[in-house]
Amino acid sequence: MIRHRRTVGAAAALALGAVATAVFGFAAPASAHVSISPSEAEQGDYGRFAFRVPNESDTASTTKLEIFLPENAAIGSVSTAPVPGWTVEVENRRVDPPILVHGAEISDVVAKVTWTASGDAAIAPGTFQEFPVMLGPLPEVDQMVFKALQTYSDGGVVRWIDEPQPGGEEPAAPAPVLTLTAAGTATEGPAGAPAPEAVADDDEDGTGLAVGLGVAGLVAGVGGLVLGGLAFSRTRRDADPTDGGEATTTS
Repeated sequence: MIRHRRTVGAAAALALGAVATAVFGFAAPASAHVSISPSEAEQGDYGRFAFRVPNESDTASTTKLEIFLPENAAIGSVSTAPVPGWTVEVENRRVDPPILVHGAEISDVVAKVTWTASGDAAIAPGTFQEFPVMLGPLPEVDQMVFKALQTYSDGGVVRWIDEPQPGGEEPAAPAPVLTLTAAGTATEGPAGAPAPEAVADDDEDGTGLAVGLGVAGLVAGVGGLVLGGLAFSRTRRDADPTDGGEATTTS
């Protein structure tokens, strides 16, 4: 009888282990890289974006991020938001001919933005940091490629500079890419609808919550099946006179 209980317990453990592997095994994140969020916007618009920087080192922290704005797609206005513990430096370049922004000609545009950590603000292993910017008006191009350099505390530098290849595989060190659509092609919502980036954030939060609830429900359901199996086995044992005889035998 004890052997029977141990068998049921082992089966229950294996069942829960299999479910955990099935549910969580595929969710292991792929190799992360510097990216821009949101990754889509409309030509001519102004928008708030964030460069997301994960730390992929097990021993070193990220201490500096350099973002290079594309030379073939100048932006008239670039603003940065304060990031606690980080200093920011903006480098300009001259463009000829000047770009036209709201009727004014602009010859100096931002070429590079550098964030540098001070004190304990560096991005530690297993964490990430976002660096917000305001960009606009967005140029009339299909995409903007922001090449990035990520510097670690041990002196290592990761060059996220590979441009996407249409129809090809993702490069080993892809640069952040902002896809731009023609003005007026975006779906218009009702008056007072949240900005596209806010909608994207809400969708991400909602998706994460839905996945979490789904996983919790699945695990709880399997747990219920296992408990039900244990209860059924116990009922069957109590009702079986052979089992009962074995249980009361003292010789």
